[in-house]
Amino acid sequence: MNMFIGFSGSANNQLNRPYGIARDPKSGTIYIADYGNHRVVSYVSGASSGTVVAGGNGPGTNNTQLRNPAGLYFDSSTNSLVIANYGAHNIVRWVLGANSWTLIVGSINGSAGSTSTLLNYPTDVTFDFMDNMYVVDMFNHRVQVFFSGQTNGTTIAGVTGEIGSNSTLLNFPVSIVLDTQLNLYVADMNNHRLQKFTSYLI
Repeated sequence: MNMFIGFSGSANNQLNRPYGIARDPKSGTIYIADYGNHRVVSYVSGASSGTVVAGGNGPGTNNTQLRNPAGLYFDSSTNSLVIANYGAHNIVRWVLGANSWTLIVGSINGSAGSTSTLLNYPTDVTFDFMDNMYVVDMFNHRVQVFFSGQTNGTTIAGVTGEIGSNSTLLNFPVSIVLDTQLNLYVADMNNHRLQKFTSYLI
């Protein structure tokens, strides 16, 4: 294994608590959520120095800033990154080459909440083949699905605001993966386990 990025800092060859990672399968470019530097950095294949492609303007909640970005999803159809903007309690889309994001779900001004339209420290995001979006809503102890084009989420794993260790509850979930049958796998951090939830479509 070759390490091509290292050391804590804010230079373009340094990261500060990197969190999520996404890859463009065509170009091989890697995108890293540089959590502590409030930015997303891209690295082309073989590079040892990156380029800031989102954020990098200090922590904040306006549409040119990120606040502790965590999960990332590369959307090839729009050449954009969908970012779990952890510290701002929202999910945003940043088109590569643009100077600002657009809100997908959550609060535009950085407010946390537990209703179907709000989030509380989201940590990961992914999509299925129908363009439905799945969000790990960490401090609400749930995973939300937002059907394509909708801003109201439906809880498909966990129970809002409830911590537990039985098979229906989560304790600070942190990341997710979908399989081809849309079964959901959840890294249930404080329960020290990986949970499988059968597809909500069944």
